[in-house]
Amino acid sequence: MEKRNKPKYKQIIDAAVIVIAENGYHQSQVSKIAKQAGVADGTIYLYFENKEDILISVFQEKMGVFVDKLEQIIARDLNASTKLGLMIESHFDLLASDIHLAIVTQLELRQSNHELRTKINNVLREYLKLMDKILVQGMNNGELDKNMDIRLARQMVFGTMDETITTWVMNEHKYDLVDLAPKVQRLLLKGMQA
Repeated sequence: MEKRNKPKYKQIIDAAVIVIAENGYHQSQVSKIAKQAGVADGTIYLYFENKEDILISVFQEKMGVFVDKLEQIIARDLNASTKLGLMIESHFDLLASDIHLAIVTQLELRQSNHELRTKINNVLREYLKLMDKILVQGMNNGELDKNMDIRLARQMVFGTMDETITTWVMNEHKYDLVDLAPKVQRLLLKGMQA
């Protein structure tokens, strides 16, 4: 049985999100993660090579949820503008409903070393490819500028979402992040329409 399907794997992943959010990645010893997960320190090493492997696995597991949600949105018979709005809302909702995960993705992952960030970017690629499908649909059906640079448009969409969430985290989530989704969608669409 693959380790990802074992209950303790998920327990450790969820514990790692909490420990890293509360202590910072560099101060999060494996022993703290084990304690939070309710497992022995040695159990961690049955599932993960080291702390870096835990962080990458956290991102893979949690990003998988974002990818699944986005695949469901893309599969729906909706125009690209609506799909873009649902994508933003879903992205914001997933992080607004898990403050620890928002802290880890928006703050802690940024402080990791270059090699770790490269591995994380590889995981993010799948999500960005799905985002491209929405943009291409909008370009093909005339909702979006058919001559826009897709790479630049993707960076604009993801960068705007990312910065909006980071600001929300830095402001200690004092306002409703999900309420901002339609406003972000409107601004982005204005920038991408012909």
